[in-house]
Amino acid sequence: MTFIDLAVVKVNAGTGGSGACSFARFKFVPKGGPDGGDGGRGGSVWVCADPNLATLLDYTYRSTWNAERGQHGKGKNMTGASGKDVTLPVPPGTVIRDKTGGAVLGEALDPGRPILVAKGGRGGRGNTRFATSTHQAPREWEPGEEGQRRELELELKLIADVGLVGEPNAGKSTLLSVISAARPKIADYPFTTLEPNLGVVGVGKGRSFVVADIPGIIEGAHAGKGLGLTFLRHLERTRLLAFLLPLDQEDPQAVFDRLRREIRLHSEALHRRPYVVIFTKRDLLPSGAGRPRIEAPDALAFSSVSAVAGIGVDGLVKTLERLVDAERAAEASRVQDDAGGLGWP
Repeated sequence: MTFIDLAVVKVNAGTGGSGACSFARFKFVPKGGPDGGDGGRGGSVWVCADPNLATLLDYTYRSTWNAERGQHGKGKNMTGASGKDVTLPVPPGTVIRDKTGGAVLGEALDPGRPILVAKGGRGGRGNTRFATSTHQAPREWEPGEEGQRRELELELKLIADVGLVGEPNAGKSTLLSVISAARPKIADYPFTTLEPNLGVVGVGKGRSFVVADIPGIIEGAHAGKGLGLTFLRHLERTRLLAFLLPLDQEDPQAVFDRLRREIRLHSEALHRRPYVVIFTKRDLLPSGAGRPRIEAPDALAFSSVSAVAGIGVDGLVKTLERLVDAERAAEASRVQDDAGGLGWP
């Protein structure tokens, strides 16, 4: 399946139906009163998260979505039928923007909370609505209101607990394939990973956390070099960053500093995200040799592993589980504090 994380679509809400101009006609009532009904409401366009989707691929094949228009009103005070709404399913984590003005219309996170992106037009009033004691035979009626028309930009940002950050060939895909059921492409040449991969790490008793592997980051990624800029945004929703430093590098400190700099230049908020340091390819170290020391004062933990040989992997998973649980608890506490401050129950 091709991974698509950006799409532009046009959405057109339905126009409301026009009101009717009609007068009652009964056998023994030669001059019946006005009985024109109102027009129906035009259908609206919604965007809703669908947990079964992982890409915006469908929107490369269909770029225009139209809701139904409302039906016109009829005599006997019959209101026209309302047009059917249209719902666009997107992967959780999709940001919806108005392409013309750039305003963010919402973020599709909860399948139970659809986001209105184009409102259907109101139905016009029939001539019954214009009758008064001094104007008993009105011939006025209203046309239906036009529905909203928008060009939307859909941007998918993957939702994961841990984001793996590293240069090409740092061992991210190999590690992901060992700790989860994900099967990313693995090879011994740079930029093997051309699209993000998600893996669910099971930790027993129905508990798990999600790890995201993004393409390798090189110097200048924040400015568009390599594949980094295209996929760095997928780290923005992660709770924890994991910097992978291969032990066959001559200067792990320089690699770490370079990665941290690219993250900071991309997003200051992402740079402040909690992180751990993972030394990979531990099997390449001579027997008895310790891991190199690097300056990373804010790191929550250090680990050294060999995904190929299975060295240190179990300990790493336990460490990540503990840190993810702590971040989830802190996040839940912040949400509860915010709700309390607003006077919510």
